[in-house]
Amino acid sequence: MSEMLAYGSLAASSFLSATLLPGSSEVLLVALMLAGKSSTVGLIFVAAVANTLGGLTNIILGRLLPSRPQGRWHHTAVAWLQRFGPAALLFSWLPVIGDLLCVIAGWLRFSWLPVVLFLAVGKTLRYIVVAIATLQGMEWWH
Repeated sequence: MSEMLAYGSLAASSFLSATLLPGSSEVLLVALMLAGKSSTVGLIFVAAVANTLGGLTNIILGRLLPSRPQGRWHHTAVAWLQRFGPAALLFSWLPVIGDLLCVIAGWLRFSWLPVVLFLAVGKTLRYIVVAIATLQGMEWWH
């Protein structure tokens, strides 16, 4: 697999994994690291940027929602997000819950700068942790 194809595949997987669509970008990141054909730092960078862009897509979708969605879930989620503000997006990497956090953050119209910062930090830290665990595992097996 060429390096550009590896990065492109990881970017697509990471972007889709951050949206409401299912994905497994962590598995692809680990597979590409084990293949050893690409830079680990480059892989983390591509995955984090694409995943952050996918999260921003959810935030934009949230901004398009009507001003008063109905349902019990929204009261709890809104109260939690209003309590923690954009810092709650540090948990945007969590499956399903992270997508919901992004959509609600958009619906609440949080300011863009803190949203992007916390979103990027949360998503990047997840890939760094996965990469470190992979590297540790690779050392353990040798």
